Amino acid sequence: MAAAAAARRAATGLFPLLLNSPSRARPRHRESLTLPALLRPRRLPPHSARSFFCSAALSSSTTSNGAAAERAPDLHLYNTKLRKREPFRPRAPGGEVGMYVCGVTPYDDSHIGHARAYVAFDVLFRYLRYLDYKVRYVRNFTDIDDKIIARANQLGEDPFSLSKRYSDDFLSDMANLQCLPPSVEPRVSDHIDQIVNMIKQIIDNGCAYVVNGDVYFSVDNFPEYGKLSGRKLDDNRAGERVAVDERKKNPADFALWKAAKDGEPWWDSPWGPGRPGWHIECSAMSAQYLGNSFDIHGGGEDLIFPHHENEIAQSRAACCDSSINYWVHNGFVNVNGQKMSKSLGNFITIRKVIELYHPLALRMFLLGTHYRAPINYTVEQLNVASDRLYYTYQTLRDCEVSTQQDQSNSGDSLPYTTTQCIEKLHREFETSMSDDLHTTVALAAISEPLKVMNDLLHTRKGKKQEKRLESLSALEEKIRMVLSGLGLMPSSYYEALQQLREKALRRASITEEQVLQKIEERTAARKAKQYARSDEIRDELAALGIALMDGPDGTAWRPSVPSSEQAVVANST
Repeated sequence: MAAAAAARRAATGLFPLLLNSPSRARPRHRESLTLPALLRPRRLPPHSARSFFCSAALSSSTTSNGAAAERAPDLHLYNTKLRKREPFRPRAPGGEVGMYVCGVTPYDDSHIGHARAYVAFDVLFRYLRYLDYKVRYVRNFTDIDDKIIARANQLGEDPFSLSKRYSDDFLSDMANLQCLPPSVEPRVSDHIDQIVNMIKQIIDNGCAYVVNGDVYFSVDNFPEYGKLSGRKLDDNRAGERVAVDERKKNPADFALWKAAKDGEPWWDSPWGPGRPGWHIECSAMSAQYLGNSFDIHGGGEDLIFPHHENEIAQSRAACCDSSINYWVHNGFVNVNGQKMSKSLGNFITIRKVIELYHPLALRMFLLGTHYRAPINYTVEQLNVASDRLYYTYQTLRDCEVSTQQDQSNSGDSLPYTTTQCIEKLHREFETSMSDDLHTTVALAAISEPLKVMNDLLHTRKGKKQEKRLESLSALEEKIRMVLSGLGLMPSSYYEALQQLREKALRRASITEEQVLQKIEERTAARKAKQYARSDEIRDELAALGIALMDGPDGTAWRPSVPSSEQAVVANST
């Protein structure tokens, strides 16, 4: 048991390093992600106890104070369909958890709303694996759609070439945000046969009708329509991406198949040449890879209606036994208090953000708000997240350097205070994550261990503590486990710190050479007792987000929240 737990901890810490390897090939469509034997999660019986090890001296059945080890709390998720938080119970205990998340329509650069959604479901994917579930995670590409066709015509580009280009850019964005690749990433254009067969089944079951080569779903023939969103048919407007069509029997009816138009891609079908409607693709592809019934379906809150409502109708009209246990949705992204939209000019792409910020600073910012709550994007809050990330990695890097100096380990148990700190972090991480993925609490839980580490590293009292290096190593290991679970573990603390410094210099429009010149100028002013000038130089740099730190070895600099923003941040918290 101890060896298995150690292997799982190793897997949690090592897997992000594999993701950052430039030589790692992405899985093809219809292929599952296969992990090396050491990294492959081992499925335990449902709700098994997870033992916690503070040192080699601890057994699998007790903690350092002799108390029985606690099992991880049961995972609870908020189910949109039932409008309440529920304990997670997989359909096949001991088998795979099936999770389908609606992917992007790749016609433009991905934005921070996409980042919010896919970071949230990446955390769910990671935590399910942390709990030793095997997970089959499917996330699609809508690679043929009205928006793709319109953009391709605008640019004079082939629609499939355009969607492929933006799909590749999206995958690059996800890799930068350290989102694990799904098990399968199907594309609509590769699943026309499955889509056509599902439409035929819906027609045969009396829930769809054909009009001049178009096929529409009849909401009047599906009494359950509206249960997910809580909407009544009288409330429904013409759906997004769906033009008003007087040929419909009900204005809420939606297209399953669209007859071909000049200049558009098309495929043969029993109703003539055409292409799929927007909603049918997810019903067909989820059934193809997860079956008609599976565990979790996710997406943004904006997809509840009409997309997910229509998915349920299609899937159940094609197969009456179709069901999904948990509908999970993330909240909206606002920008400076306003809804993000192109029309308002506040549409922010992931690539634009990571020009000036480390991708994991954006990820930390997103995890700082519960996934179901709306999140307000501001530069000030992104600076706070970046500053917090730097502090975290600097502490862990200092610990890494200190513990490398002495690799010895006596094998004795750790000091009681260290053990208690580690156990508290472990408990708070599992409790918060099992409570509908409260990443905000999980992030806050590492604050105390980081403070303890800094005391051990830098204070006179801490440097004298018994088992100091062993305590540092154990604390770093547990924080690494938390960061890995949240997708915030870098391949190298040192490299991440360098990247954070480079981004800070770019934001400040200043070079490191110029910063060092300012430091030299300030040092000379202090020696000349020109303290007003010394303070002026420090304040000039602080306004740019460059903090100076005086120490026995001289003055160093680090990124910080610009001084002009600190009052704004304080008033918003």
